[in-house]
Amino acid sequence: MLNKTQNKFLHWKLLLRGWQQIDWILMGLVILLTFLGGVSIRSAALTSSRDTDWWQHWLIGLIGLVIAFGIARWQYKTFLHWHWVIYALSNITLVIVILIGVEANGAQRSINILNFNIIPSEFAKVALIITQAAILQNRSSSKLTLLLQALGVTVIPWALVVLQPDLGTSLVFGVITLSMLYWANVNPGWLILMGSPMIAALLYNLYLPSWFIWVGLMSLLAWFTIPWRVVGTFFAVLANVTAGGIGGFMWGLLKDYQKDRLTLFLQPEKDPLGGGYHLIQSRIAIGSGSMWGRGLHQGTQTQLNFIPEQHTDFIFSVIGEELGFVGSALVLIAFWWLCLRLILIAQNSKEDFGSLLAIGVLSMIAFQVLINVGMTIGLAPVTGLPLPFLSYGRSALLANFIALGLVEAVNNHQPRWHFRD
Repeated sequence: MLNKTQNKFLHWKLLLRGWQQIDWILMGLVILLTFLGGVSIRSAALTSSRDTDWWQHWLIGLIGLVIAFGIARWQYKTFLHWHWVIYALSNITLVIVILIGVEANGAQRSINILNFNIIPSEFAKVALIITQAAILQNRSSSKLTLLLQALGVTVIPWALVVLQPDLGTSLVFGVITLSMLYWANVNPGWLILMGSPMIAALLYNLYLPSWFIWVGLMSLLAWFTIPWRVVGTFFAVLANVTAGGIGGFMWGLLKDYQKDRLTLFLQPEKDPLGGGYHLIQSRIAIGSGSMWGRGLHQGTQTQLNFIPEQHTDFIFSVIGEELGFVGSALVLIAFWWLCLRLILIAQNSKEDFGSLLAIGVLSMIAFQVLINVGMTIGLAPVTGLPLPFLSYGRSALLANFIALGLVEAVNNHQPRWHFRD
């Protein structure tokens, strides 16, 4: 007969059997970041009317954690069979947003369901990762048709998000696709050509001579990398020329505040009380934190509400002011460690589908961290991208935990070597 201690041990062993191989370091890092996010959100909201956001952040984080653990128990290959359904549902919700979505801050991004604003574009990132991984796995990376198929899958949700308009999320779609194609060993020249229209659109509006030079360089790249030289070069030039015209048209569609976000980060002092206000105040807050910070709830810029919407896009300025350089550095180290774990999972995966899922999640998180932190210190334009697991945003937080669950499922269901005595 087993004693009570042995019974309890067997009970817990059976309970945890489905999670024996998950990456507990990765999970622990995410939990710590989410906890710090709630603390920072509470500090930013002490003197405002948003005094419930911090515990809502923790509540949604707890729900997301349960979902992540649930997904981690699944065989991740299940998503391989349902990727087109997931992709279709994702695009349908993006269309619904355009038709009946709720407008806020000049963009129509969310759907109100029972007084809960859901942002479908956040979940569309995860849907795109699953779809791209299914398309790219076990395919020949030397075929140009693979690149065209991956591009076609990205264009639909990208265009629907641009129409909202939401420039930041549309950039994430592009980064996810390029990163996953690179991991699938697609010709690097093709990847540059794939991203070249976006750069052409920017150069056309910023400095026309540089646009001509760029089009010339892309024509040479196409000539030496695409199998059908004449046809490939023609379409490469056509794509970049067309992108220049479309870029000018889309620039006209942007609201004034969105244009300011893209241009004023270099010289926010040009409009210190308008578009440059966020950036100036954010830099003051982070700079005033010095080495050890002013202390929790002691930041003057934070507590006096000098930075609008600080609990969302500019949450890193709270950390910089109240926890200082040391606290900010520890947060960045945590994100670096998180990304390292994702790379290891991708590298150790025995199947392409699982490896590509991990890389897709890595690119989504890493890009948002770089842009968000960069914009708070004036190194990147203000694009409205949240800081993963730290910024307040219920849809974004849930989507990040779903993505985490996918990666944990990959790691949890990898074949392991077992040795017998």
